[in-house]
Amino acid sequence: MARPNARDDERRSKITDRIGEIGFALPGTLIVRRTSCKKEGCRCMADPPQLHGPYFQWTRKVNGKTVTRLLTQEQMDRYGQWFDNAKRARTLLSDLEDLSLRIAERAEGWGD
Repeated sequence: MARPNARDDERRSKITDRIGEIGFALPGTLIVRRTSCKKEGCRCMADPPQLHGPYFQWTRKVNGKTVTRLLTQEQMDRYGQWFDNAKRARTLLSDLEDLSLRIAERAEGWGD
């Protein structure tokens, strides 16, 4: 059985404590877009251009299918932190997986 050392246990504890601090989280990807309509005389064609937007596009998988929603600024004000929380959770989980992998590699001599 893999034997985490004291430093490993301390790192795991810090990661899981931080995961426990995360609030609500929305899955998927959030893209902020600004676009040009290309209509003559429009501000987006000026020099310098003043693009339309921002437009907030939320994409996620539901039952294996991609679902996209356009969110309003008001919705972003309500849920923006939830997208940040999800990203933070993914990063912390990746950190925990990396730590676990290093422990298993050390225990099994898999240093490849």
